[in-house]
Amino acid sequence: MAKKIIIASIALIIALALVVAVVLYGGDNGTGPVVVGAAEYEVTFESTWSAATHPYNFPTNPHFSGLIGATHDSSVSFWAEGEFASAGIKNVAEKGSKNPLDNEIDAALDAHTAFNKLSGGGIGVSPGSVSLTFQVSNEYPLVTLVSMIAPSPDWFVGVSGLSLYENGEWVSEKVVDLYLYDAGTDSGTDFTSRDVVTTPPVVIARIDESVLPGSSVPYGTFTFTRQ
Repeated sequence: MAKKIIIASIALIIALALVVAVVLYGGDNGTGPVVVGAAEYEVTFESTWSAATHPYNFPTNPHFSGLIGATHDSSVSFWAEGEFASAGIKNVAEKGSKNPLDNEIDAALDAHTAFNKLSGGGIGVSPGSVSLTFQVSNEYPLVTLVSMIAPSPDWFVGVSGLSLYENGEWVSEKVVDLYLYDAGTDSGTDFTSRDVVTTPPVVIARIDESVLPGSSVPYGTFTFTRQ
């Protein structure tokens, strides 16, 4: 009888250990491993946009609007190439305004699909740089971050749903080249074009050389560095 009790106890301990392992590290459910804990990152936006790098139609007051974005999970997207711009992305791209994108992020926070809101400074004169720090977590490993290139009709730079978790671990550093995206809400063709509302709006698209000469050259970088 004692031997049976010992065997049963061992089996129970093994079963509990397996349960703990599944909770901590995730099961084989087709979504990959679950990251344990949180990580802090600093993102540095380094703008290289200048008359030397992009001489075509270079404006007299080159700058970028304040950074705005979120860390979130894969169930929410704030913008994507090939999709229509939300009211929030439209206002960022046309006016450099963080509102109502900040409200869209707040709604995602309330729905528990976002972890935190990212809001930082802009670049008053390009070239230049600005940084901010933020956290990602096991449930929210993705980052979305945007800034208007200004002046412009409705153009912006940014990342959408960028994962900072790769190959089973948090990345130590990731550098992303930044190219221009057209929000699809204004039909201006150069940086200082007058407002021409696009009716109906079209989907977000990356700007290429056929639209803007020199657009194949990056306008800057986002560098994400784990702290």
